[in-house]
Amino acid sequence: MLLFPSTIAPCGFISAPKCYRRVKGFLRRRQGQTSRRKRISESCLSDEHIRSFISENTEVVVGRSLTPEIKLRLFTPVCRFWRERPELWPFTDPYWAIYWPGGQALSRYILDNPDVCRGRAVLDLGSGCGASSIAAQLCGAARVVANDIDPVAAVVTKMNCELNNAEPPVCVTDDIIGSDPAGFDLILLGDMFYDETLADSLHKWLDCCIKTNSTDVLIGDPGRAQFEGHDIRKLLHHLAQFELPESVKEENYGLISSNVWCYHSKL
Repeated sequence: MLLFPSTIAPCGFISAPKCYRRVKGFLRRRQGQTSRRKRISESCLSDEHIRSFISENTEVVVGRSLTPEIKLRLFTPVCRFWRERPELWPFTDPYWAIYWPGGQALSRYILDNPDVCRGRAVLDLGSGCGASSIAAQLCGAARVVANDIDPVAAVVTKMNCELNNAEPPVCVTDDIIGSDPAGFDLILLGDMFYDETLADSLHKWLDCCIKTNSTDVLIGDPGRAQFEGHDIRKLLHHLAQFELPESVKEENYGLISSNVWCYHSKL
């Protein structure tokens, strides 16, 4: 997914999920370290170096999500940086290392309804670990572009595609919200409505995409307050609800299910 700004919590529920607390530790304990320094260090590293580091510090997870058929490299309690001092992490904050509930529901819906993506050009906005991109590829999408502003997420997405024998998508690390995404039939967004300002920007941009290019839009969200209370909810058609696996419920306090919505500029 697009990386959560370091000053904004992505969950609007009573308490942050365990997995978010783990990532949030990077934010809290790395105060004083500039993101500029981190970005410079990333740009100086080869994909091979990043791949090696990620391989050593993540676990391949299978069967503990709504999409057990998809393998992903994620943070788990057996990983070094689940307990290591966050200031030792050499990259920007690793939000790609968590398989968030909205993305799980979105990927599950795609796998259950392959015609949604088959033969179409798909943009996975805020792609994170790349699960929705992988689901789209496995369902026969003609073209998939994964967009995440973290360049490490792009490397991880390609690694996860290899785990699943899926063609890697084109990975774009520019912030494309507000641009003209001409040429896409479908835009996917999982767990993107975590902040009111961003939600406003997404609402305006998605509405323009639909009106200008007749783009279809699918949104995955577990019911965050910023999403449920936003005006965009009036323009959504509910497609599916998925009960979260017990392990995901445990990691996400207050969440028991996740939903998929179809967005139209007019209903």
